[in-house]
Amino acid sequence: MVTKSKILITAGSTWVALDKVRVISNIASGQTGFILANKFKQIGAKVTLLLGPGNLKVSRLQGVKIVRFKYLSEFEQLLKEELAKKIYAAVIHAAAVADYQPEKKIHHKISSRLNSLKINLVPTKKLVNSLKDYTPGLVAVGFKFEPDAEKNRLIKKGKQLLKQANLDLVVANSNKNKAYQAYILDGSYRYGPFLNKTSMAVCLSKLVKKRL
Repeated sequence: MVTKSKILITAGSTWVALDKVRVISNIASGQTGFILANKFKQIGAKVTLLLGPGNLKVSRLQGVKIVRFKYLSEFEQLLKEELAKKIYAAVIHAAAVADYQPEKKIHHKISSRLNSLKINLVPTKKLVNSLKDYTPGLVAVGFKFEPDAEKNRLIKKGKQLLKQANLDLVVANSNKNKAYQAYILDGSYRYGPFLNKTSMAVCLSKLVKKRL
């Protein structure tokens, strides 16, 4: 039963420090997590939203506990701390986690007068793979964003994430030709397509509710 269940939602972009004043980031706005948090609040869940940097008007999201972060290292620690509390029935991991970071930390400001700059980037940790490490029975939802993918490739990528990260549900989404399209996948069924984030959130909340 979702009423009074605690739901953890992650959303927005993450920063990775390039040097003392510059960052590597992505264009995620956090809007998807914002919509999901509102939807789960409406059906009676107690929602905590871990929200990355951005300009969303969080004052409009009444009744949701919002914890802000900027850097990937902050987010990783917050996610670990929240999941370690073992109080959540479900985690919905919609944050756009940085895929790469500098191999070596640069603790000063890089000069802006260089003719060229080379920085070796290495993969970051896949946080989605450890969502279930702390709480047995946790309902775990991941997101797979493939901006230009056609339907078949989008679904294929979503299924790969579902299996790789041992998730219960995956939202595979794209914005090909600037048009939102999403499918929700589990081990047996495919739901969608959803042509806007609100309709996706309505279906996802129902599917999570069935699993609680």
